[in-house]
Amino acid sequence: MVPNLFSPITLGSFTLPNRIAIAPMCMYSAVDGTPGDWHLAHWTSLAVSGAAMITVEATGVEARGRITPGCLGIYSDENEEAIRIRLAAARAVATEGAVFGIQLGHAGRKASTRFPWQGGGPLAADEGRWQTVAPSAVPFADGWHVPEALDEAGIEGIIDAFAAAGRRAERAGFDFVEIHGAHGYLLHEFLSPLSNRRTDRWGGPLENRMRLVLAIAERLRAELPARMAIGVRLSATEWVDGGFTPEETVEVVNALKERGVAYACISSGGNASHAIVPNAPLYQVPFAEKVRRETGIVTRAVGLIDRPEQAEAIVAEGRADLVAFARAVLADPRWPWRAAAALGAELEVVPQYRRSQPLMARWEKAAHA
Repeated sequence: MVPNLFSPITLGSFTLPNRIAIAPMCMYSAVDGTPGDWHLAHWTSLAVSGAAMITVEATGVEARGRITPGCLGIYSDENEEAIRIRLAAARAVATEGAVFGIQLGHAGRKASTRFPWQGGGPLAADEGRWQTVAPSAVPFADGWHVPEALDEAGIEGIIDAFAAAGRRAERAGFDFVEIHGAHGYLLHEFLSPLSNRRTDRWGGPLENRMRLVLAIAERLRAELPARMAIGVRLSATEWVDGGFTPEETVEVVNALKERGVAYACISSGGNASHAIVPNAPLYQVPFAEKVRRETGIVTRAVGLIDRPEQAEAIVAEGRADLVAFARAVLADPRWPWRAAAALGAELEVVPQYRRSQPLMARWEKAAHA
């Protein structure tokens, strides 16, 4: 019997050979948004991992929307061409059936920050900081820069930037785009009453707070070909009172589904600096389960999931349709091979590497002896 994690699933116009996804991971290694040799090595490694769904890192739809100066962008011809070349190289070596997507995002008030290995936090004036934007002039935390509240023209410009980035993603050769509406970045900032203090049509009740992400989804669906799927990533809770809630998440996902969004990746947190997050394996899965049960959309679970048995149970119990991995794949780029060996599944790997599969199976058996 085929393990649930290794059963196929239809997503939009394509069928994934398994339920293993690679979540977008920032590499902080681009120059003016343009990927280089690091991305070539990283993306080709992901391509031969055996995962069916590969989403490259959070990618700024405009320069001021990058988290750090080293974050990937897709707002210039140079960005687009460099991405196209590296994606083509990854496709050339990829496991059969793998699909590639790009996460389109804007960091909002959490932009203009240092690299994590430099301590993170906002850039200083002598470090090249830039003016950040947000729904309201409310800084992320004490000591952070005060963002500029977007006016009507600025919001329309954000919608245009997402649409333009989507068109660039199509030309670069991606199979899907993922709208980043999580982790305290711009679209999440609009969704949350903690960061959205507006009194116009973009703020106040949920109907207004979700207007921006819905408008972006509508534009992308209208301008991208039907073969390209559109997904969304949302933070279902902020882990503090008064924030965006799981119930509101369901409403937003239902509205996005009506506008042609094909899947939802359900995460949490990132918008409240004082939040206490119960980081533990499976801590976000109940939110994915709720969204799947109450919307019927293809749902992806994510967050501190690293054991094959955990992932298999999530799918087998109907808690999510797909399981996404980030740090687990950084630690073990052949994690899907390990999962297949642990669960007794057949996994298609590139022919050049097939002779190593018995060794992986032996290692996995020894680890559980």
